[in-house]
Parts: sequence; structure tokens; C-alpha cells
Amino acid sequence: MKVAIIGGGAAGFFSAFSVKEHHPNSKVTIFEKSNKLLSKVKVSGGGRCNVTNACFSPSKLSKSYPRGGKHLKKSFSIFQTKDTVEWFSKRGVELKAEEDGRMFPTTDNSQTIIDCFLKEAAQKNIKILEQSPIRKIVAENEGYTLHLEGTSEHFDKVIIATGGSPKMSGFYWLQQLGHSISPPLPSLFTFNIPGDQVKILMGLVVENATVRIQGTKLSYSGPVLITHWGMSGPAILKLSAWGARKLAENNYNFNIQINWLSIKSDEAANEIIDKELLKIRKKKIINACPFELPNRMWKFLLEKVEINPDSVWLDLSKKNRNKLLNILLNDIYEVKGKTTFKEEFVTCGGIKLSDISMTSMESRVCKNLYFAGEVLDIDGITGGFNFQGAWTTGYIAGKLQS
Repeated sequence: MKVAIIGGGAAGFFSAFSVKEHHPNSKVTIFEKSNKLLSKVKVSGGGRCNVTNACFSPSKLSKSYPRGGKHLKKSFSIFQTKDTVEWFSKRGVELKAEEDGRMFPTTDNSQTIIDCFLKEAAQKNIKILEQSPIRKIVAENEGYTLHLEGTSEHFDKVIIATGGSPKMSGFYWLQQLGHSISPPLPSLFTFNIPGDQVKILMGLVVENATVRIQGTKLSYSGPVLITHWGMSGPAILKLSAWGARKLAENNYNFNIQINWLSIKSDEAANEIIDKELLKIRKKKIINACPFELPNRMWKFLLEKVEINPDSVWLDLSKKNRNKLLNILLNDIYEVKGKTTFKEEFVTCGGIKLSDISMTSMESRVCKNLYFAGEVLDIDGITGGFNFQGAWTTGYIAGKLQS
């Protein structure tokens, strides 16, 4: 049996390994249009490769996918996180979990994963063709003929793992085969806040803030990073994933409301101040923050509401105390635009899952054609979920069950 894998990324390689595991005598060829194999694996997690997430329940795992989660529940019952950890461990690559659940190789180096994959491909005799873009795919003779530059080859089965495309035109060839497409849009992106003084805090992280998009029910808690263009960090990125379509509709112009303390009410925050007041009442406000906030953020917020940072707590008027609480729990910023990172670009959109059997990854439209990875209308929040989606769909696709 001859099998073609279109795409030399995470899902493409994992599909190829699965084909050889389930069909050892098959001939497998990976076609990669560029000269960069596993490029997202290389840059993921700041070059450490966030392989997966330490969430070992298929139903909980599926809740981390703004698009495709419900469908993935079935898929995760076939191959999930524990299977990923086991797969790498059997090949001498141990993974470790960090406090936030992200899992990395113990080497903290994405090259470990790339080397593992290239070694596995060599051992399994998988043919890899770089700079080999597929110009056309034609269904014939119970399989497909792939047309490359100046040549063509017939395959019995084809797995498409080409990744996401930022433009609808990137899916045109799959539409021609009869597939329906959810229009692609950026999913994980940071918020641009031009002209706001908050950018002087560039590099600062508030570990547990709650960010809400005004006018929606979208809200997320977690670390917020101040950047030279606005805000990033897990809370922002996860919010951008859940709100991808809604924020695009608003042309990426919207307001966010930030609770820097993730404390639910003025009363609760007031109680904390009252509890600390005995210790800090004679101290300067700037030197005695009752909350777990970075010093620079505390100073910035005091100045934002025009409270003299050198005044003492004892002299803080009720009016100023209310102003301070309001900025801590309801700070507003105007977002105008987004920033995406080309190398780690994640899209929502792709092949509609109604066209796919999620227990085989075979197309319901074209027999013997399978899909894996981000080419599907599946995307996860940040934290290793997108790679887990690639491993799961790639493994299932590679079983080539009809």
C-alpha cells in the first residue's frame, strides 16, 4: 500500500509514524512544500517545544478547544495525553510537567523532539521529500494521483496535514474536492493598546489577573504580560482563542476590563485592606501594597487614579480608597488591533468537522482521503493543546481505517 502524507509538520510526521505502526509493509512518503521540516515544533514554547498538557481526562482535555472540542472527545478516547507521554518515553524522550500544566522535554530543547522524529522516520523507512509542493490532487483508480512540478505519482491513500492557512485561498484545492471550509481567522494573538501609558511597564507580569472583553461574556484568568505594543500572556492569548470570531467581527477594536487581583468584589478587597491596615496604617502607600502585585504595577495604578504614592494609609480618604479599589478591580483599556507571531501562527477555521469521521479522520466526502492537524477546524488554547490535537488526529488518521 502506498501512502502519501502532504505536510512535513507535527501532524504529518505523527501520521506517518502511525501508518507504519499499523501497516508496517506500507510505503510512506511525506511531501513538504518548503525546506523547513517541523518548523512549528522548532519555535514552540520559546524553543523548548510545549509538547502537550498534563490533562489526562479526555472530557476535560476537550474543553480546552474553542473549536472542535466536542468532536475531539471521541478522538481523545483513542489517543490522548497519556499516550503521547508514553510514545515519547518509549523513544527515550522524557517529558516534564510545569505548574501550569504545560509539558516539555526534560532537555528544555525543541531539537530533542525534532531529532526523535527524524530518527523515527529513518528507522521506519519513511521517505521525506522537501521543496515538493503538490500542485494538484486527482481522485482516480481507488486512490489519488498527486501532481508535482513536472511529475506525478499515484497513491492508494492520502493524509492531508498541511496546517492552517491564514487565507481562504489556501483551502481552495480542498474545496475543489468537495469539502466545506470554515473561513480561517487568527486564533492566538496579543492585544495592541496604542498610546496607553501602561506600555512603560513593558516586561512586567501580573501573575493572576482576570481579563474580560466588554460587551461579551468572554473572560479569562491567568498571567498577563505587559509588552511594548500592549498586552500578552496566557490570559490574553486564551481569551483571543475563545473570542477569535467575535473579535474579528469587531475588527479587533474593543475594550477590556481587567481585575488585577482576581478578587470578586469590592467587599472582599476592602476586607484584605482592613486586615492589613493595623500593620501598614503609618506606612507610605507606595511602600505597603496589601495585595500581591508587582511594585511597578502598584505605583502605576496609584498614579493613574492620582493618589499621592508618598501619602500614608492613615490619611487615605474614603473617596480615594474607592477610586483605588475601582482601578484594581475594573481597570479599562482600549484595544485597537492585534499582533500575531508568524512562526507560531494558529488559525481557527479549516475543513468543517461535519465532513470528517472523528474516529478514523477519513473524509466523508472522499474515500481514502484523511486529515490531521490544524488543516481541520480545530484549535486549542495556549498550553500544548494544539500539538496534542496534532498527535491525536495524526495517530488516528494513520490507522487508515475505512
